[in-house]
Amino acid sequence: MLARLGVFILWLIHFLPFRLIVAIGNALGTMIYLLAGERRRVGDINLKLCFPEMSEMARKQLLRAHFKMFFRGLVERCILWWSSPARINSLIRVDGVEHFEAVKGEPMILLTPHFVGMDAGGQWVAQQVDTVCMYANQKSQYLTELLLQKRARFRNQHLYSRQQGLRPILKGMRSNMPFIYPPDQDQGVKDGAFIPFFGVPAATMTSLSRIAQMTGAKVVPSITRVLPGGGGYILTFYPAWEGFPSGDDIADTRRMNEFIEQRVLEMPEQYFWLHKRFKTRPEGEERFY
Repeated sequence: MLARLGVFILWLIHFLPFRLIVAIGNALGTMIYLLAGERRRVGDINLKLCFPEMSEMARKQLLRAHFKMFFRGLVERCILWWSSPARINSLIRVDGVEHFEAVKGEPMILLTPHFVGMDAGGQWVAQQVDTVCMYANQKSQYLTELLLQKRARFRNQHLYSRQQGLRPILKGMRSNMPFIYPPDQDQGVKDGAFIPFFGVPAATMTSLSRIAQMTGAKVVPSITRVLPGGGGYILTFYPAWEGFPSGDDIADTRRMNEFIEQRVLEMPEQYFWLHKRFKTRPEGEERFY
């Protein structure tokens, strides 16, 4: 019932001017920062691990800024879910589109780390091409079905749960549909390894290298930055990686993490710090959370 009420409120919000929607998201983030003690603790631990030289004051300011950005991103989904393509596209500036166009029609992996603007960039891509991607089931079946419906608003998007594995993803890629791949969350080390992230061993999927090898796909990083105020978003495509895969999954995954680190340093308030990125620890190592 609460989920349906929240979705109804989001639907009402999408009729508002964008600057007012931004203000609502910022206010919600400020309020949740004060109330969500557990998530605040997780974010603080992550920042301490990744930026040990940062002062406590600076860390608190960064975490406050992240809460505002994170919940602004949640509220602004109302535009992505219900507004017209024209309104969505009016809010998104695209840089480096030539890197996307150069590989379009061939096997492509859009490397899309977890920044708060990623859904906006994803909706722009979905208006251009059919894609394949994975999703995680929500605790609410209603929310799972809603997310699937809204992410597949445009064209013919193919979404598969993690439980379905890689087979349908590989099939779609062999039909030259780009694979939207966010590989930077802790999924354990069954199909991964401990790779440094800001110097801290982090359970990281090594699948990017293997998928590229199996499909011959080019890796094109895709990062969406949320602009301050009512500025909207900038979706940036980077040149396809040369010499990838290298034949060494660990070296390739380290390269991926280093690329994500560089983007985090450009906009640290926009990375997903509320996720337990370092939950899985090497055997015998003390847990962080």
